[in-house]
Amino acid sequence: MILGAVLAGGQSSRFGSDKALAVLGGETLLMRSVDMLSGWCEKVVVIGREEAPAPTLPDRPRAGLGPLGGIAAALYDARDEGYELVLTCGVDSAGLPEGLPGLLSPAPAYLADQPVVGLWPVTAIKAIEAILHGDGRHSMRQFAEAIGARAVQAPTPSININTPADLAAAEKHHGL
Repeated sequence: MILGAVLAGGQSSRFGSDKALAVLGGETLLMRSVDMLSGWCEKVVVIGREEAPAPTLPDRPRAGLGPLGGIAAALYDARDEGYELVLTCGVDSAGLPEGLPGLLSPAPAYLADQPVVGLWPVTAIKAIEAILHGDGRHSMRQFAEAIGARAVQAPTPSININTPADLAAAEKHHGL
């Protein structure tokens, strides 16, 4: 069983406003992300927000740790709920490949051009905790390396929306 987790706790500093609520193709980025993961996962949670169109969880062990805090929260929730895997995406991830879980199987694996999009085994809890409580960098690539995750090339580049210009380009060029 796969738990889907939308990482939505970022500051949106480059976007200038709450990017989770930005509209693309008539839907907020948050709703698009929840809908996308719902097609592949038995349950979807939103990490780092108090209000969302799915159950929410705070980052773990605390906010401000970047994507790893969100992934840690999802891994613990998955373990507690009896899931084996967590499929993550950022709220700013759009146009993810069809059949994403199959593309990323076997876990652990992530999209090479967007490391927050990944399939993570619940057994990665110890590794993520060691990184989050350590003095070193708290990077996605460090986590991936620690658990032996594979970088997978998507058949087409995924879209990461960081600025209003990225949103406009996604709307115009990609028909999203």
